[in-house]
Amino acid sequence: MKANLLFCFLLCSFLSFGQTERALINKIDSINAVALHHYNTNDIAQSFKLFNQAIKLSDSINDSYGQAEANFTIGKIYDFMHEYEKAEASFTQVIKASRISNDNFLLASSYLHLGKMYMQKKPPVNPIPYFEKALFYAKKQEVRDQDNTDKRAVLLLNTKLYLAEAYLEVHNSEKALIYLSRAADDLKYIDDHGYSRAKWNYIKGIYFFTKAFYNSANMKFANAVQLLEGQNAIDASNKHKLLSDVYKNMSLTYAMLEKDKEAYNALISHNNYRDRFLNEDQIRQNIIVKSRFLIENYKNVAQLANNERIEQLAVNNKIKNVNVIISITIFLLIISLLTMYRSYMSKRKLSNMLRLRNVELETAKNQAEKSSELKSNFISNVTHELRTPLYGVVGLTSILLKNNNLSEKDSKFLKSLKYSGDYLLNLVNDILQIGKIESQKIELKNVTVNIRLLLENLVNSFDYRLEEANNKIQITVDKNVPEFIKCDNVRMSQVLINLIGNSIKFTENGKIDVRVKLLNIEGDYVSLSFEVEDDGPGIPKEKQKMIFENFSQLDKNNNTNYQGTGLGLPITKNIIELFGSTLEVESELGLGTTFSFELTFEIDRDVKSETVKTKKLEGESIGETKKYKILVAEDNKINQIVTQNLLQKENYECVIATNGKEALEAHKQTAFDLILMDINMPVMNGNESTKAIREFDTRTPIIALTAADIDQIKTDYKCIGFDGIITKPFDNYEFFQTISEHIEKAKSLEATDYALSKVS
Repeated sequence: MKANLLFCFLLCSFLSFGQTERALINKIDSINAVALHHYNTNDIAQSFKLFNQAIKLSDSINDSYGQAEANFTIGKIYDFMHEYEKAEASFTQVIKASRISNDNFLLASSYLHLGKMYMQKKPPVNPIPYFEKALFYAKKQEVRDQDNTDKRAVLLLNTKLYLAEAYLEVHNSEKALIYLSRAADDLKYIDDHGYSRAKWNYIKGIYFFTKAFYNSANMKFANAVQLLEGQNAIDASNKHKLLSDVYKNMSLTYAMLEKDKEAYNALISHNNYRDRFLNEDQIRQNIIVKSRFLIENYKNVAQLANNERIEQLAVNNKIKNVNVIISITIFLLIISLLTMYRSYMSKRKLSNMLRLRNVELETAKNQAEKSSELKSNFISNVTHELRTPLYGVVGLTSILLKNNNLSEKDSKFLKSLKYSGDYLLNLVNDILQIGKIESQKIELKNVTVNIRLLLENLVNSFDYRLEEANNKIQITVDKNVPEFIKCDNVRMSQVLINLIGNSIKFTENGKIDVRVKLLNIEGDYVSLSFEVEDDGPGIPKEKQKMIFENFSQLDKNNNTNYQGTGLGLPITKNIIELFGSTLEVESELGLGTTFSFELTFEIDRDVKSETVKTKKLEGESIGETKKYKILVAEDNKINQIVTQNLLQKENYECVIATNGKEALEAHKQTAFDLILMDINMPVMNGNESTKAIREFDTRTPIIALTAADIDQIKTDYKCIGFDGIITKPFDNYEFFQTISEHIEKAKSLEATDYALSKVS
């Protein structure tokens, strides 16, 4: 009987305690809801007061969720008032409590706010680890706020955008692009009247700006403006701040493109939206000042209420504390002295170690610099020694192939010889190219290109290899693709040559399709899709990533004819990334392989002004309108023959000098329209000869010819007196285009001077 009574008593007590705890939790939730309402209506002080009450009640019953929710908004209040240390403490409490209650929303949101806050601090703190943690919790399945609303998509998008922004701040554009691409997938789940899409376009524009893709950057900035302007549903402060930033960067981009008028207009728009944002920020500052006053007043009242109790406790403990403090002070003093002595000895030992290490590092640095210099000189010398005879082999073979009297057997032998020469030349260029790409020393040019003619010329260069492998190739270009676009024709040719050559290498008795598809045209810009498809053996799924690694090749055990250095596809992938795109591969064993990429180009609608280019596209000789006289300074006999034949076929008059001194004397006696000057020559080299010529002639264009690949030559050639530089072996089109441009420029200056002299 007594046992039953005891059991009933305990059960009633437990139920009573449970009901009391539940009532307190409901009260905490109610206080938090009211406090959140005050926060949303900018009644910051009342919100702060209520959230503190909720925290005290949550502590009394260990309600981790209520404590986390209250601290989260208090952290936002402190962040709103720019009291970052207090905000950091509040968010830290949220993280601690949310881990107990497994609240992924509060965990992700707290780390996100900490990252945003650290981006604004002066000096800034690295926010990336906090954004990474926010992304980790945002990816969880249950990410819901206090109203049980799913916030997973919103948190994922915002976190990825801030990560992209943070990586751009530390100049890690590759990471930034990854998170921008991932954020693009989340945009379809967001409906915030276009604000998130505008911010995504703005950050993508910043990415393109850092890559110096100024036209692409401007397109993204324009998209952001279009999404924001006229949209009244977006919060005015956020909208005006983002528009101000967009127009500011748009102005910088236009300035880089030398579009001064557009840059000025964008700067005006930036100032207008900045003024609006500053006015709204002034209202915000007034709220902050008022809230700080009320919060401090609340704290003072609470402090006064506790002062009497604190003073009473202080009096009772004063005497006891004095004795304890004295004992602790003496103990700490002894410990401090021992610590200081130990620290001194440790620092002394560390200083000696560092001194020795610095000596070792200095020695290692000197050895590394010496090794780098030897490597650079070695590569330069080997490059020169390889390219000089290759220039003669390829050039003489090309000249002989144009002879109609060759027998079929001799023609076949010459084609084999030219193929071997081209193969060796491409091998040398690939090794040098991969080093330049990795050191980010490649700059894209922007010239007018007829994409159809470019493809035809490239495909014609593969006649021998197609015949050897019994392959057929077909070119398909959408009829609506513009005739002329602006791009780097050399890099574009390199990409297509590598992809077509790769397909030919891995295909026998098959077909190769080269397709150019029109994606869309917006204003003066066109987006095209390029595809190179073959019906070869295909690439296994597990090896499709490996083919883009340097020096990597497919297994040669069953494919003995697969030659190459393994650099073609890595170079192609890196060049396409320089254009701001990615190289995609689709392949299945036995069904062939398709490589594809998408690029945006500027349309050239005024090709008539490009006289030299138009003539070349129509098959005319660049030098046929007037027979210009060119001096060629070259010590290699074979190179003399090749260069002289090339120039004479283009209707130029050519005079040969075997060294720099002969070139100097020849130019003193005869006026030339242009001088092609080899750098490495006996008696007097090209640099010395050019400097001597410039002492009495500053007008005649002098183009440096070199088989070496030294960056210093390309940096200092203008200081020496050269007007341009051509690396041997050269592309014939680029060679004649460079000659024509410099002659026309010189003749234009002469005509201007003559006209001015007549006026005076």
